[in-house]
Amino acid sequence: MAIQRGAADDRNEQTPAAAPQTPLVELQDLSVQFGQREILRNLTGSLRGRAIGLLGPNGAGKSTLINTLLGFYKPSSGSAQVFGYDIRTETRKIRSLVGYMPENDAFISQMTAVSFVCMMAELSGLPSSTALERAHEALFYVGLAEARYRKLGTYSLGMKQLAKLAQAIVHGPKLLILDEPTNGLDPLARQRMIRMIREIRDGNELRIVLCSHLLRDVEDTCDEVLILKQGRIAHYSNLQDERRANKRFLELETYGANGDFTEAIEKLGCECAVTANHMKMILADGIEVRDIYRLAAEREVRIRRLNFRRDTLEDIFMKAMEVES
Repeated sequence: MAIQRGAADDRNEQTPAAAPQTPLVELQDLSVQFGQREILRNLTGSLRGRAIGLLGPNGAGKSTLINTLLGFYKPSSGSAQVFGYDIRTETRKIRSLVGYMPENDAFISQMTAVSFVCMMAELSGLPSSTALERAHEALFYVGLAEARYRKLGTYSLGMKQLAKLAQAIVHGPKLLILDEPTNGLDPLARQRMIRMIREIRDGNELRIVLCSHLLRDVEDTCDEVLILKQGRIAHYSNLQDERRANKRFLELETYGANGDFTEAIEKLGCECAVTANHMKMILADGIEVRDIYRLAAEREVRIRRLNFRRDTLEDIFMKAMEVES
């Protein structure tokens, strides 16, 4: 099923197209304060990705940022825009463009799934007949077709997560906010959820903000990441650019190596440092470990030990957590 245009499009015909180059969120020195406590501090940046991962430890300000962008919390200073709409003055327009999958269950347990999703579609502004049709389509899309007439209170945890996704996409939003979408799922159910998120991301209809404690979920689905720490931006980057820029470090213990072996490696574009029988190198783009083994075999060099490591999102996250607040 293709995610269809819904209430957001009917009410806002001039809505900017959600192209990847279009800023999803613009933060302009945004701060939020509860009483004397400052929760968000001077956030500035432009979020442009198709799917943006929102990361940070508990209390970092992730939920506060989402609620502020949706107009539930007022900034104490600064401002922000979502799809070009100001969060202070155009809250209703912003909310009409958003589908939200909450972390915690917010069901009416005695309602059937189709009735609940239909109700959520109507609350989003769809006419009753259209809402019911979309509810069936959304439940088919997430794989709950056979269970759509069952009461939500009888659903398993995995089925409830799928029902939450269905109600978030039923009205055809432009932005889908997913809060811990794989929380509590078994490995097979997690893979299914990740597959659907990728499918939605690649469908060119929706932008995604994924809030998760599971770095693997973000790495598997997002092209950009925003990491918060104590209410500040600790790191923001394009993951594809980050992966390309990550230098790949290789450490070898060799026997029989000589200057010819080192020179051959350097001709591949790799940087080398040699001490006795140990070599440290940075692999050039396009060069893999098998190329090093090939050169060693050609020159009868024995590789006794090899350590290979590439930076992951976990490395990026841990480095961000080390940044001084």
